Amino acid sequence: MKIVLIGAGNLATNLGKALLSAGHDIIQVYSRTMESAYHLANIVGGAPTIDIENINQNADLYIVSVKDSVLCDLLPKLCKGKENKVVVHTAGSIPMDVFIGMSLHYGVLYPIQSFSKSKDVDFMKTPCFIEGNDGYTIKILIDVCNSISNHVTYLSSEDRKYVHLSAVFACNFVNHCYDIAADILQKHNISFDVLLPLIDETAYKVHSLSPHKAQTGPAMRYDENIIRSQSILLHDNPLVKDLYERLSMNIHRNAIK
Repeated sequence: MKIVLIGAGNLATNLGKALLSAGHDIIQVYSRTMESAYHLANIVGGAPTIDIENINQNADLYIVSVKDSVLCDLLPKLCKGKENKVVVHTAGSIPMDVFIGMSLHYGVLYPIQSFSKSKDVDFMKTPCFIEGNDGYTIKILIDVCNSISNHVTYLSSEDRKYVHLSAVFACNFVNHCYDIAADILQKHNISFDVLLPLIDETAYKVHSLSPHKAQTGPAMRYDENIIRSQSILLHDNPLVKDLYERLSMNIHRNAIK
C-alpha cells in the first residue's frame, strides 16, 4: 500500500519502520523541518517535504502523526484536493470527527505504546485501536494494521479517550516517578540500576495479578511513621513532597475499600 507519513516524531518513526518491514511503500514524509523529514525518509524511504500544501496525491493512505496542538490547523491544508483519499490520525484523545467537512474517508489508527526514536519496539505486540467513518476506511485500516500488529481492535472515539487516559497513568506518570527516584538517588551518589530489579518485578507481577492486588509499600499499610519521615526528606521539593503525600493517601484509600 502507498502511504504518506505526516509527521516525523517518535510515533511516526516507529510506525514508519513497521510499515516498511511489512512491505508497504512509504512514498513521502512530511515534517515541519527538513532535517526531521529527511532523517525519517532516509530510514523508511519516500521523498522528504516541509510543504504541507504540496503533498503527493497518489497515496492510498495518509497517516497524520503530529502534536495534538497543531493537528486541527494542519488538516485543512493536508486534505485539500485529497477529499477522496483515506486520511487518519494517531492521536489518543482527539475524536475522529475532526475530519468532518474535509475528507470523505477518514479515521483513527491509535497504537498504544511508549515510542522513542532511539529504541525500536516490537510492533506485532503493540495493540492498535482503529476507527473509521465508513466501511472502505475500516477495511484499509484493518488490512494495514493486521500487517504490523497481532492486536487490532475497533474502538470508538469515546472509549479511546479513556484508553489514552489510562495509558497516561500507566506509562507517563510511572516514568515520571522513575525520574523522581533517579534524581533522589543521584543526589546521594547511588546508581538508578539498584531499582531495576524492583521495577522489572513490579511490571512482571501485573501480568498475573491485578494492580490492586500487586500493591505493596508503607502507604498500603498506611505506616504513618515511615510516611511522615519520608515526607520530611522531601522538604526541599514541595511539589514532589505533595505528590508523595497525595499518592500515599490515595493508595491507602484504595487498600481499605
